[in-house]
Amino acid sequence: MRMLIGALTLGVLAGCTAPAMNEARSQGPYKTFLSQKSGQLVAQCIQFAWQDESVFGVEGDAFIHSGSQKELTVYTRGSEYFVDVLGGASGTTVNYYQTLSNSIAERRLSALATCL
Repeated sequence: MRMLIGALTLGVLAGCTAPAMNEARSQGPYKTFLSQKSGQLVAQCIQFAWQDESVFGVEGDAFIHSGSQKELTVYTRGSEYFVDVLGGASGTTVNYYQTLSNSIAERRLSALATCL
């Protein structure tokens, strides 16, 4: 029973974040970057960098969602900040989105840049 409640809770939370992400995507990325590294490597690096509690404190949560083999999304709890990582033959495109403009958004952007 506990597992069922936990699964339902995760489903509800995922449903709550998707509209915010879709709205941000419809407005376009805040910044776009290119990398010669693989998409998987870039996404894992961003996730690790965004989980640094010494930089982000209690906001140091980051997760990876795989949309397809070449598309990964790294996002935070609440999806205020996220990146779409798109791997391709000529490299990886990283689209950074933020729904809030604050110092945390700038720190997330700086951490992301170290992974390119």
